[in-house]
Amino acid sequence: MGICMDVESNQLNKRAGRGGRRASLFVYALAGLENTAFLANAVSLVTYFYGDMHFNLTKSANALTNLMGTTFLLSLVGAFISDTYLSRFKTTILFGCLEAVGLALLTVQAHFQQLRPLPCKDAADLLTNHCPQANTTQVTILYVGLYLMAFGNGGVKAALPALGADQFDEKDPREAPKLASYFNWLLFSITFGAMFGVTFLVWISLNQGWDWSFGVCTIAVIVGLLFLSMGRSLYRNNVPQGSPFVRIAQVFVAAIRNRSLPLPEMAEELHEIRNREAGKDVEILNRTDQFKCLDKAAIVGGADESTHPWRTCTVTQVEEIKILLRMLPIILSTVFMNTCLAQLQTFSIQQGTTMDRSIRGFEVPSSSISFIPLFFMTLAIPIYEHIFIPVARKFTGIPTGIRQLQRVGVGLVLSIISMAIAGVVESRRKSVAVEHNMVDSNAPLPMSVFWLGIQYAIFGMADMFTLVGLLDFFYAESSSGMKSLGTAISWSSLAFGYYTSSVVVDVVNKVSGGWLESNNLNRDKLNYFYWLLAILSTVNFGFYLMCSSWYKYKKVEMKQVDADSNGNYEEKV
Repeated sequence: MGICMDVESNQLNKRAGRGGRRASLFVYALAGLENTAFLANAVSLVTYFYGDMHFNLTKSANALTNLMGTTFLLSLVGAFISDTYLSRFKTTILFGCLEAVGLALLTVQAHFQQLRPLPCKDAADLLTNHCPQANTTQVTILYVGLYLMAFGNGGVKAALPALGADQFDEKDPREAPKLASYFNWLLFSITFGAMFGVTFLVWISLNQGWDWSFGVCTIAVIVGLLFLSMGRSLYRNNVPQGSPFVRIAQVFVAAIRNRSLPLPEMAEELHEIRNREAGKDVEILNRTDQFKCLDKAAIVGGADESTHPWRTCTVTQVEEIKILLRMLPIILSTVFMNTCLAQLQTFSIQQGTTMDRSIRGFEVPSSSISFIPLFFMTLAIPIYEHIFIPVARKFTGIPTGIRQLQRVGVGLVLSIISMAIAGVVESRRKSVAVEHNMVDSNAPLPMSVFWLGIQYAIFGMADMFTLVGLLDFFYAESSSGMKSLGTAISWSSLAFGYYTSSVVVDVVNKVSGGWLESNNLNRDKLNYFYWLLAILSTVNFGFYLMCSSWYKYKKVEMKQVDADSNGNYEEKV
């Protein structure tokens, strides 16, 4: 029934002239405005935790890392709701409102002093952690606001990209390049908004106060939701097809129950969608040879059992699960790249605080250093879209230039190069400290912070290739009832990358004898750590090549089921 409902919705959308690039513009608007708030907080909340809430440095860093990881992981919840109960548009509005409420609560706390611990008497108290500590009520308000924001942002991340992608018909070969182009410009919108956040909003938080910064973030999200609502009449809306997790469970249960039955010699004897609706297009996934044990879920055990979903599933339903199982190694092989990204976001900012950050008398805030990769990404995306893809298309014959998994592979290679260069730059920074006898000095080194721009620029391009490649890949390969789940799976790579970042640092410190434990980058061996990450990334890339070569892209055929004058049904392919 869910598939038929989705088909009816698609036909209605086509007749109404909905979708297309015009509809996706409203998605770009919310993506940019919402990420203005998200990235601004991602790079600067440590300062709020440390300076205003009086957490120590370790607790501040862990609080931010856990918040970021949880945000991306909660996208799975938003995906479940979007695929099961609500349309992607309604899911985005609901979770966007939750994010705005969380930011508003943080605004209130930052504005009223009684909702925060009393200020430190002087800077020495802050450094020695002798400032008044937050009470239970203050901490509760903080975490409720933070995780409402995280919950809302995770839901938006799951539903919004899929909503925009729904505006293009992936079954139409003429629409495939437009769909890939959509993901490129979605990332452009995200990075453009993030650039504004890590510069203007960071400046506001440092110079006007955190209440103003959180307040502007709240307004940005609300305005973005209004923009999205303005385009409601233009959207192609999906119809939820029921819980994807129930469909997954049904396949495993049916396969176990039918484990003793022999597989038929002819694949056509397995159960598939037939005689359902007249004159409707239905997406049928062709059977593949991988995970043959699951094919037993599609064995018809008897006349009364062919329609029982917990006893006999369709081949299409079985293939949905096979797709997810094939995707898991792909997502696992990209986690380590995001672990490296987390290290750049923390250690590179610390490196920046030791370097010359002045530009003609203006001192660049350390939190705004992440502007560098965002800037290079905004330059690289149009070049990729208008130069690389047309040139690559002439050689490969692929409408998108290269396949999604090839694009992810390019990103992984660039991340290896970035980490190797990061080690070289850090070696140079340490040598400058030694040459000028500034190893134990707090004064900025006579070395420009823009040296970090080399590693950041390359990693920014790596992120452009990998993130867009994953979003496009998981959306395209997921079945029609699991599009939001596919999008959420791509974000989960970032979640696990953030979660494992602190584990990697702890393990390296124990094994190496303390490369990163002296709290002085001039004495630490951060360059060794970066080179180790480059080596491990190379090993991870080898694992990715194995996973991507093993993956089989899904094959779809469209069946049209017509009824004759006697009410009998005939399938046409």
